[in-house]
Amino acid sequence: MEIVVNGETTECEEIITLEALVGKLGYQKNRIAAEVNGEIVTKSEYENFILKPADKLEIVSFVGGG
Repeated sequence: MEIVVNGETTECEEIITLEALVGKLGYQKNRIAAEVNGEIVTKSEYENFILKPADKLEIVSFVGGG
């Protein structure tokens, strides 16, 4: 199925959780915030949040610095 991640179309398995996709894309769950179709998803929901075809996912990474 196709979903949009940060404005780019991404092909993924038919049934995939947000947590699995985040890992597949190389992100660390504790260093990001995710929004699906304009709604923020809490980290505790990632494991059970099933993505659907044409979902729009925005992932923001936190960067430390000084």
